[in-house]
Amino acid sequence: MAGIFFMSRKIVFMGTPEFAVPSLQALVEKGFQVEAVVTAPDRPAGRGLKIHAPAVKSAALSMRLPVLQPDKLDDAGFIRILTDIQPALIMVVAFRKLPEQIWQIPRWGTVNLHASLLPQFRGAAPINWAIMHGETKTGLTTFYINDRIDTGDIISAAETSIGSNETAGQLHDRLKLIGADLVCQTASMIFDGKVHAQPQDLSMLDPSQLKKAPKITDTTCRIDWQKDLHEIYNRVRGLSPYPTAYTMLLAPDGQTFRMKVFFARPICQEHTEKPGQVISDGRCLLRITSPGGYLDLIDIQLDSRKRMDIATFLPGFHIDGTWRAL
Repeated sequence: MAGIFFMSRKIVFMGTPEFAVPSLQALVEKGFQVEAVVTAPDRPAGRGLKIHAPAVKSAALSMRLPVLQPDKLDDAGFIRILTDIQPALIMVVAFRKLPEQIWQIPRWGTVNLHASLLPQFRGAAPINWAIMHGETKTGLTTFYINDRIDTGDIISAAETSIGSNETAGQLHDRLKLIGADLVCQTASMIFDGKVHAQPQDLSMLDPSQLKKAPKITDTTCRIDWQKDLHEIYNRVRGLSPYPTAYTMLLAPDGQTFRMKVFFARPICQEHTEKPGQVISDGRCLLRITSPGGYLDLIDIQLDSRKRMDIATFLPGFHIDGTWRAL
């Protein structure tokens, strides 16, 4: 009987990016039986298109864990391998949508860690959208995967505040550590038979109050200078450092330049300038007008150039009040 009980605690971990690494490490460090790690195939990346391994693969190999990298999750051979492992639990952190024949394998279910307080911000980019919406709190949720994305019964959640100047990157780095603790707590609850999962209740929410977190597109990243200053600032924070908000700068001679904005500072001040007006002293100040004030650009990058602070950028790239941001 003891052997059967031990075998019933096998975990298969699924994840790909850096966000998932602390969760995998925590499971191993706390003594959970991680039988295998499933991650994305190695991909070419960077200017040289060198083959790079996913962060989770590198972490798993350093812990001498078996790694599986299927091209297709519905591949019969891959599903057979998972079935033969006989996992009691599959734990998913930042991975692809799973086909039903996979999430139904484990005896005690397949659990996903989502970086929001569900049912708010269902979708691919919850950290980014929470900041872009100007939220002051967010969190993480563990839930049982079902046939619809991010809708399964909730097991547990952890809440945290969002700093008024916090970027998506900074929040990401905090949430991945909070998430690691929540993943371990959730696994313990499941194995100890202490889970009382609850359906996601939308009955108390007006449909307009349900915020979504869809995949971020180029349109999402472009700054609209007609928007309120705080909305623009939240967009910059919510997209920093990746994929990064940007604006198009129009020079007096008609040339346009795409500029990414990594960091900025809102200056709340009434003015009579049209939105998108560029103001610069040519040395260390570059600000753009919007309804409600000015956005001081601090850390930027032009296409095909290095990322740099404004004081480094301006002396070599002469911008004055005849320029506009589109």
